[in-house]
Amino acid sequence: MGTLDQDGKILVGKSDKPEYLTLALGNRHGLITGATGTGKTVTLQVLAEGFSRAGVPVFAADIKGDLSGVAARGEAKPALVDRAKQMGYDYAPDQFPVVFWDLFGEQGHPIRATVHDLGPLLLSRMLDLNDVQEGVINIAFKVMDEADGTADGVAADLLDLANLRELLAHLGQNAKDIGTRYGNVAPATIGAVQRQLLVIENQGGDKFFGLPDLDISDFMAVDDRGRGRINILAADKLMQSPRLYATFLLWLIAELFERLPEVGDLDKPKLVFFFDEAHLLFNEAPKALLDRIEQVVRLIRSKGVGVYFVTQNPLDVPDTVLAQLGNRVQHALRAFTPRDQKAVRSAAETFRPNPKLDTAQVITELGKGEALVSFLEGNGTPSMVDRAMIRPPAARIGPLTPEERKAIIASSPVRGRYEKVSPHRPLTDILTNGAAPQDDGDGRPAPRGGAGREGSGAPPEQPGIGSRILGGIGAFLSHPAVRQFGRSVAAVVARTATQEALKRMGMSPSSRRSYARSGKSRTYGLLDEDTTSATAAVERGLFGTPQRSSTRR
Repeated sequence: MGTLDQDGKILVGKSDKPEYLTLALGNRHGLITGATGTGKTVTLQVLAEGFSRAGVPVFAADIKGDLSGVAARGEAKPALVDRAKQMGYDYAPDQFPVVFWDLFGEQGHPIRATVHDLGPLLLSRMLDLNDVQEGVINIAFKVMDEADGTADGVAADLLDLANLRELLAHLGQNAKDIGTRYGNVAPATIGAVQRQLLVIENQGGDKFFGLPDLDISDFMAVDDRGRGRINILAADKLMQSPRLYATFLLWLIAELFERLPEVGDLDKPKLVFFFDEAHLLFNEAPKALLDRIEQVVRLIRSKGVGVYFVTQNPLDVPDTVLAQLGNRVQHALRAFTPRDQKAVRSAAETFRPNPKLDTAQVITELGKGEALVSFLEGNGTPSMVDRAMIRPPAARIGPLTPEERKAIIASSPVRGRYEKVSPHRPLTDILTNGAAPQDDGDGRPAPRGGAGREGSGAPPEQPGIGSRILGGIGAFLSHPAVRQFGRSVAAVVARTATQEALKRMGMSPSSRRSYARSGKSRTYGLLDEDTTSATAAVERGLFGTPQRSSTRR
């Protein structure tokens, strides 16, 4: 019998020859696709085990809980033993070093980031904000950078959603001053963002923000046997909040990109990252975000990181990203609908043709545990597609019991490092720049400058009756409620005048609505459109996250 792996290669399956994934090309990314129940999770486990044996750390999201079994020793069941013999080796049960993570801290160690680390682009994606609301978030980040005395986008005080609420309230209270610098900020827009924050909080997203934040080096470790640590994210509950799930994974890969140094091509990757349910990363994503994802996939290879997308349909991945994925495993697809048939044809066309196979037909005929495979060869070109049996995993196929999971978490090498949340720090003093009056020792606020200061020799001048009347009128007119009422009246008057003018020009209500739908005119309540032009002018990474050095903060 042959060996399971070769030097520098992972045995993934067997066609008429063994099918190996070359470790030196493991950072050229990959794709695992197939319909539900065709064996994608088993293939993911096979790859994770192979990378771990080779000393490569792995990160993977566990959507259904099945992947957790990689932490337990497998069983020599007859079906697994027979398949191993057909592939030319003896089945040997094994288990692998695993660390469990969970954004909610229930089935693993908590993972946290600060709001400022997430950045305005990913935060807006998580909150499902429109362009105008995203503009307000950009203004908020810029104001926070200024208040914290930095201009490099690394203010450490914007920690959690409570801090973000404080910051948005500060924007509302100082909208006039801030608007003159960065564009108008309407109360209605701030209110809309606040409501979206409430939605995220109700989904448990507030647990993702705060300190201590994740140290990426805890992912990139090996055990005492030299095996790469398999980091598993419990995502069964997280999948109920798809935007939070997708945003977290994008933030994590951005952290890897920003913190890891350039290493070029290595003998094996430094880390392999599996994106399960990858379609959630691209659903309704704006073009700016898709461009950033494509850029990450292209550039993170030089950091020694391999990215593998796992999804049901190859059409779920944009073509610009799909073109970067060199190692591919295609499980069965069902061609029951026109879209399914298109997916089968598209999947077949992405492989290097094999004259011995009708690729499109074979995709619909594959059985469970079979797949079409094509891995990059030594010169970096994909091998011809071939039909192969996927090798059986050495660890358990199926989930751990709750008791087994608890035991592994209790003995984890990072136990106690992330469980205790650092207390929330209010931003009041930072945002007001220390402008709050200080107590002068007798319980009264000390005067701030001008007449009446200690040593000036003159009492403060008292305003006359006329000044007090004018001051009272000014205070009344500057009251937020009065100002809001005035703006509302002005808006109604302007709208009425506009409608009358358009009517005289011969434009009907239907034509006006058609004109508005054309995109030539967009209004959002009382907010001017120039808000969207404001951006946080700081050095940020691919997803608007702060630029980092390769060292831990």
